Amino acid sequence: MRGIRSKVPRALNAGAKIDCVDNTGARVVEIISVKGYRGVKNRHPRAGVGNMCVVSVKKGTPEMRKQVLLAVIVRQKQEIRRPDGLRVSFEDNAVVIVDADGIPKGTDIKGPVAREAAERYPKIGTTASIVL
Repeated sequence: MRGIRSKVPRALNAGAKIDCVDNTGARVVEIISVKGYRGVKNRHPRAGVGNMCVVSVKKGTPEMRKQVLLAVIVRQKQEIRRPDGLRVSFEDNAVVIVDADGIPKGTDIKGPVAREAAERYPKIGTTASIVL
């Protein structure tokens, strides 16, 4: 995992329900906590593109439901400002389920992936069809 050069706002709260865009069998997941989050006492953790989160599967195949897994956020609606001045935003919020090393569990990722997430987790970048 590498650092992010872009200014990524943490737009997703703990408790947010997000689409899972890989082929692991999960469809909707809920953020429980954010790995490496340092905040203030009693403040809910927040996550942005490229952050690894602990998630619970809410909708999906019966084997996947109610599991607690790790996931990386690959898209968010809130715009991201890049160092060259470009601002990027997506139509939806999306995650990809990964293991502890950041390697995706699925073999296919639907839709585009933000460059910030692909740079930080290279295996996600190689699995994705489009990197924006």
